[in-house]
Amino acid sequence: MDRSEQGLLRTDPVPEEGEDVAATIGAAETLTEEEREELRRELAKVEEEIQTLSQVLAAKEKHLAEIKRKLGINSLQELKQNIAKGWQDVTATSAYKKTSETLSQAGQKASAAFSSVGSVITKKLEDVKNSPTFKSFEEKVENLKSKVGGNKPAGGDFGEVLNSTASASATSTEPLPEQTQESL
Repeated sequence: MDRSEQGLLRTDPVPEEGEDVAATIGAAETLTEEEREELRRELAKVEEEIQTLSQVLAAKEKHLAEIKRKLGINSLQELKQNIAKGWQDVTATSAYKKTSETLSQAGQKASAAFSSVGSVITKKLEDVKNSPTFKSFEEKVENLKSKVGGNKPAGGDFGEVLNSTASASATSTEPLPEQTQESL
């Protein structure tokens, strides 16, 4: 063996946890040539086993891919299955269950709060509608409606008042800008 091959095959022991590095270096120097040769053979054997296992694994992965192809299983389906399995695992945890329960209770409380707020708003709007100020405003709108609409019976809705006011404005005697330009 030349020097480069010896460097590749050199087997310096790796210190174990808590083992002194200096003691390990001293132990490597005390190995006999026969022990070193035995370790080199063992190293070659382990490397060969690793290579064999890698080849077997590659063959198994190829066989797996072929089986999946025949079954019509593709990457997207596998991803969907993995996500579904992951979600199932998440929902089975106690943390998820506690969080879900807490959020459910919070949702119920929020729903009840919104319901009561809605009731309060409805009551306040009814109070405003029945207030003297609103009644006064409503009477003023009715008076305006009767003045603009002529002898129409009182009543109707606010939209009718606005429409009648708009139509009264459109029938004013001032000429529109378009009419002025046409007459010139």
